[in-house]
Amino acid sequence: MKNANTLLIGAMLSLVTLMPLSAVAQAAGDAGKAASTTAASMTDGEVRKIDKDAGKITIKHGDIKHLEMPGMTMVFAAKDKALLDKAQVGDKIRFMVINEGGKMVVTAIEPAK
Repeated sequence: MKNANTLLIGAMLSLVTLMPLSAVAQAAGDAGKAASTTAASMTDGEVRKIDKDAGKITIKHGDIKHLEMPGMTMVFAAKDKALLDKAQVGDKIRFMVINEGGKMVVTAIEPAK
């Protein structure tokens, strides 16, 4: 059994060493690009309410694709209360939201173009 395990490990290592490093780097780079593109997507929305004291913003938004969330109106926490100074009720915005331990948190806000 010990010889079979040693043989199997040796065979696996020889396969890895035969693979060109450029292919490994390319595969890692492609996966990284896909993840960062998904993670970096901004969502269109309209500000409905801002509660600076509580650090919350209510946004009517379209689909949040990277979270697979349909469009709706909901309250988000702001990662930093200073983000709330970038918008006013009624503004059309683009925003980034992440799921932080089950809590939807806005990490970026910019005016819609």
